[in-house]
Amino acid sequence: MEKKKPREKHRTWKDICSVLKLTGKWAYNLRSLILAIPVFVCAVCLAIRNAALLPATVGIGIMQKNGYPIMVDRGIAVLAPLLVTVVCLLLMACSKKILYPWMVSVLSLMLPVMIWIVNLF
Repeated sequence: MEKKKPREKHRTWKDICSVLKLTGKWAYNLRSLILAIPVFVCAVCLAIRNAALLPATVGIGIMQKNGYPIMVDRGIAVLAPLLVTVVCLLLMACSKKILYPWMVSVLSLMLPVMIWIVNLF
């Protein structure tokens, strides 16, 4: 078995380090996209789930007008939380501080779940 020369070992280690640094730079530059993709996918999945589970008209039980719950169309109840999440992700893409709008967009994923829970009871 041949042993590698010390210079070859050093060269290989240097190549690995340069690839890792380049990957880190790309990940840092694309961090908003990397953070946005899972949030958007979850928002779309929740919207599809709500579109299948919610009735044709959805009552927003907390807000009442003259003692009756306000009723909205299922399409609005599905698309409004999705729109809120997309707006938060667009703000994240425009912002220098990425984590604040990202946390808000993650919290906006609770909206479809809350709409579904309110309509269960």
